[in-house]
Amino acid sequence: MEVKNCDYGDMDPVQKMKKSHNLQNETGERDVSREEDLSSFREQWQNEIRSTKQSQTDEQLKKVLKPTSSENVARHNADVQGPTQDEDINERATKLFLKGVEMENSGKLYEAIQYYKQAVQIVPDIEFIMHKKTKPKVKQENEEEELKENIETEDTSTDDDDDEDNEEDIFLRIQRKASKKISLCTPKHSKNGLHIGQMPVELILYILKWVVSDQLDMRSLEMFSSVCRGFYLCARNEGIWKVACLRVWGVNCGSTTGDYKSWRHMFIERPRVNFNGCYISKTTYIRNGENSFQDQFYRPWYLVAYYRFLRFYPDGTVLMLTSAEEPVQGIHLLKSRNAKYPVFTGYYRLKDDRVILVVQRQQKNAPTEFKKSYKKQDNSNKKEMVYNMEFQIKGKRKKHEQLHWTHYSIVTKSKKGDETTTNFDLLGNRYPALLFSRVKSFTESSENPLI
Repeated sequence: MEVKNCDYGDMDPVQKMKKSHNLQNETGERDVSREEDLSSFREQWQNEIRSTKQSQTDEQLKKVLKPTSSENVARHNADVQGPTQDEDINERATKLFLKGVEMENSGKLYEAIQYYKQAVQIVPDIEFIMHKKTKPKVKQENEEEELKENIETEDTSTDDDDDEDNEEDIFLRIQRKASKKISLCTPKHSKNGLHIGQMPVELILYILKWVVSDQLDMRSLEMFSSVCRGFYLCARNEGIWKVACLRVWGVNCGSTTGDYKSWRHMFIERPRVNFNGCYISKTTYIRNGENSFQDQFYRPWYLVAYYRFLRFYPDGTVLMLTSAEEPVQGIHLLKSRNAKYPVFTGYYRLKDDRVILVVQRQQKNAPTEFKKSYKKQDNSNKKEMVYNMEFQIKGKRKKHEQLHWTHYSIVTKSKKGDETTTNFDLLGNRYPALLFSRVKSFTESSENPLI
C-alpha cells in the first residue's frame, strides 16, 4: 500500500483534520474489500476441491458398474443411477443380486450372470448375505407352526391323559393332528429340492411295500413309523398289515372281528415264526473214544458240539442245516433260497401255536470225471430219508423267539418201496430249544415288493 506525502503547510487546522480523516476512511474501505475478495476466493477454492473429489468417486463407480454389453446400457443406467449418493453399497449390491435372480427366473441367464458379477464386485460375499436374510424366514415359519401344535396339545391334553396307554387313542390323536397339516410332514431344515413330505401318500405306501418286500421285514416298517407323525400313519396302513397276515397264514388267516383288534395286532400277537433271521440251537454230548495201543488203561472221551439252523420263508419254504461250524460261518449257507448241499430243504405249516416241518437232504453233486462210474453202480440200495419235525412256538422276553421240540421222526424209503419210521425220544440235553437270532444280511436288499 502506497501512502502519499501531502503538504499541509498552507491549510488551516480544520482542513488538515478533515483531509486526514478522509484518507483514513479510504484506507479502511480498501482493507474491507480485500478481505471480502479473499474469503470469496477461499470458498470458491473449497467448492472446486469438493466437486473434483465427487467427480472422481462417480467415475470409479461407473467403471465398476459398467455393463459388458451395449444392449444393457439403458437398463444398467436405470438401475445404477437410481440410488442416491447417500445409499449404502450393500443396498446397491443387493439390488443387483435380486435383479440377477429375476433375470435367472425369466430365463435370461446371460444377463443374470452379468448382474451377479457386478454385485460380487461391489460386495464379494453378497450371496451369503442374501442367504442369511432368507433363512430366518423359513425358521420362523417352522417355529410358529410348532408353537401352534404345542398350544393344541395343551388344549387337548386333559382329555387324552387318561387314554394315553391305549394304542387306538394314540392313533386317533395323531391322525387328528396330522389332518390339520397340508403336507405329510415338514422338514426341520430348509431344503432346495423336493422333500419326501410333499410326495403323494399313495407313492409312499408303494415304497413301503418295497421296504417290507416279500420277506415280510416288518421291523423296518416299525422303524419307519418312529420318524414322525405322518410316517406313523403310513406305517399303520391296514392294507399292508393285512397282506402280511395273508402271506403268513394263507386261507386260515381269519378276520379281525375276533380276538384281534386290527391286522397289525394279529401279526404281532398270533403265534408265528420270524423271517428276518434264523433259529439256532447248540447241542453237546460226550462220546467215548478207543483205547490207545500204547496204554490199554487210558480211554479218551470226546466232547462233541454241533449247531442246528432253521430259516423260514413266508411262502412256506424252510431250510435246515446241521453243522459243527460256528454260527458266523454257517449262516451264510442259508442266505439264498436255492441253497445247495449240505443244506436240507422242505416246507412247513403253521397250526395254532405249532409249526410242522418236512425236510429232505439234497443230493451231493458228483465230480464230472466220476459221473460215468456212478451211473454204472446199482442204485437199488439207495434210500430216501424224510425228516418230520414239530415245534411249539414260545417266547419269554420277546414273542415267537423260541421253538421247543414236540416231535421228531425219520421216514426211510427204499427203492423197492419199503418204508421204515424211526421216532426219537426228545431228551432235554439232546434236543434243546432253538432261539431266534436276527441276521441283517437277510433283509439288506429287496427282490420283490409285498403283493
